[in-house]
Amino acid sequence: MDPQHEFRLRMTRRQFFGRTSMGIGVPALASLLAPGAFAANEGINPKTGGLPDLPHFAPKAKRVIFLHQSGAPSQIELFDYKPKLRELHGTELPDTVRRGQRITGMTSGQSSFPVAAPVFKFEQHGQAGTWVSELLPHTAKIVDDIAIIKTMNTDAINHDPAITFIQTGSQQPGRPSMGAWVSYGLGSENQNLPAFVVLISQANALNPDQPLFSRLWGSGFLPSKYQGVKFRAGGDPVLFLSDPPGISKATRRRMLDGIEKLNRMWFDAYGDPEIETRIAQYEMAYRMQSSVPSLMDLSNEPDHVFELYGPDSRRPGTYAANCLLARRLAERDVRFIQLYHRGWDQHGDLPRDIALQCKGVDQASAALVQDLKQRGLLDDTLVVWGGEFGRTVYCQGKLTETNYGRDHHPRCFAMWLAGGGVKRGISLGETDDYCYNIVQDPVHIHDLQATVLHCMGIDHKKLTYKFQGRHFRLTDIAGELVTKVLA
Repeated sequence: MDPQHEFRLRMTRRQFFGRTSMGIGVPALASLLAPGAFAANEGINPKTGGLPDLPHFAPKAKRVIFLHQSGAPSQIELFDYKPKLRELHGTELPDTVRRGQRITGMTSGQSSFPVAAPVFKFEQHGQAGTWVSELLPHTAKIVDDIAIIKTMNTDAINHDPAITFIQTGSQQPGRPSMGAWVSYGLGSENQNLPAFVVLISQANALNPDQPLFSRLWGSGFLPSKYQGVKFRAGGDPVLFLSDPPGISKATRRRMLDGIEKLNRMWFDAYGDPEIETRIAQYEMAYRMQSSVPSLMDLSNEPDHVFELYGPDSRRPGTYAANCLLARRLAERDVRFIQLYHRGWDQHGDLPRDIALQCKGVDQASAALVQDLKQRGLLDDTLVVWGGEFGRTVYCQGKLTETNYGRDHHPRCFAMWLAGGGVKRGISLGETDDYCYNIVQDPVHIHDLQATVLHCMGIDHKKLTYKFQGRHFRLTDIAGELVTKVLA
């Protein structure tokens, strides 16, 4: 049967209305099937697959490594040193400090909100005398290479909307992730690996982890070819990457060529951009059959590299091993490398669990910065470290001299940046004596996102995509550059 005749026989209701004069018409159909055709920027850069007018200006960073600490590390125990908390330990948090601000349902029923001073010591490090907790001895050694922001703040108070917000710019699911936006705008310098790769490691703490959903690295309303590709620690790094037994490379190639011809026929008939995505992803998967195994094979790394990242770096799937893989991905010009490390949600037993968590991430995080630097990659790689919000100064549950917990705190928390486009050896922002409110240099989530894009040569107000009649962007209608951390 003639393929075009078959297409006509299988015409859907949407296609019928689109090809008749019943009021909808071809333009309306095209806007439904191929919304990308109506985006603000048309066409692609043939070299990278990104938009033709990007970057908007000379970038300082070619790639991003985002080390997301899922569950929210306590800024009070790590970076925001508050010596007065020792004398305030056990006292009630004043109403003048809290100011009626909302708190979660996990502590709203408490009759008391006693201040919990951290049990860990702080010392000054680096040329600027940056205060860092004893929990992070390796990070303390690289403070002259990083910029610590102590005044991050967010609109969300619970985990799912907060992590969705920092990853996608919206508390509601459905928006493209930051990595997808970067992949869409800039494309890839490496045609044999995805532009956006995701690695996940489990908690070092003993309490249950917060869940992670694949939509956090999804493409939202962007074509699905821009979503992150999750690499696994065991078996095939990417699902179904290996050919089935008995299938040769030549057979696989002939099969893909045949499928592409069929997909091209369907695309010519219906114009659905997801068909082109499928064609591109089949080809990417074919190329990855050669590129991914060599990427994941760490046997050629010398012993001194494993010693730099720590003993866990020899165990696939650990945070340390994923940091080492992040460096290898950066060497191969992967555009956006997203690590998620679970286990930072310490509502109880915080001293025990945060010590375990820090032991699992401190050495590898610092090693990644050092490794990039000694290889000449830090100058054009932006590294971001931090969680989705902070923790409260008051105790959740029973307070003792040695044990306590902390609830969610969106009003101030700490993150650090290193590498391309960022000043080195600085601390930005000040919070009050209770580490509860910001008193100087607030940095909102949208400000952070705008700054990350800026380092990549992107004006966050100009990277848009038209969907359902509106031009969307990562930073929604907000976001200001954090100029004080820009080099």
